[in-house]
Amino acid sequence: MITKSTPLAKVLELGKECKKCGHCCKHGTGFLAGDDAKKIAKFLGITEKELEEKYLEPVTKFNTTLFRPKSIKGKKPYGVCVFYDKECTIHKVKPLQCKIGNCNKYGEELSVWFDLNYFANENDPQSIREWKVYLDSGGKNIPGGKLKELVPNPKKLKKILSYEVLK
Repeated sequence: MITKSTPLAKVLELGKECKKCGHCCKHGTGFLAGDDAKKIAKFLGITEKELEEKYLEPVTKFNTTLFRPKSIKGKKPYGVCVFYDKECTIHKVKPLQCKIGNCNKYGEELSVWFDLNYFANENDPQSIREWKVYLDSGGKNIPGGKLKELVPNPKKLKKILSYEVLK
């Protein structure tokens, strides 16, 4: 069972199965975390600043901003990853979310694990409120992602959700 506290090593093991079919790459991109930018820049022989300017875009989710590779969009709201050309051109150093968010049987749970560990921030009231909206609208969850698990103090949680706590 995958939970919010499942260690990264276990998550990487569960997500390692990649058929290299390109399905993920053709319909979006994965978010960078940790030292992904440094590894990708080194692999491409460019600076992290050049990587950011030429290939990455910031995206905010649950009041947290992370970078992801740009996508080449046509008339659809999604597009092909800028690093995809019949296969992932940075496969050896692909972003963490690309390593774990795939088409295997754990893909959806691993995506939620990523959201809980890299986007949802229990120390940011606005992030908690946005996570609540996600959950209330039918968003997938895993153990450790309930509001009362993220903010175990019921009085604090109530104040956050009633906007008494803003920062």
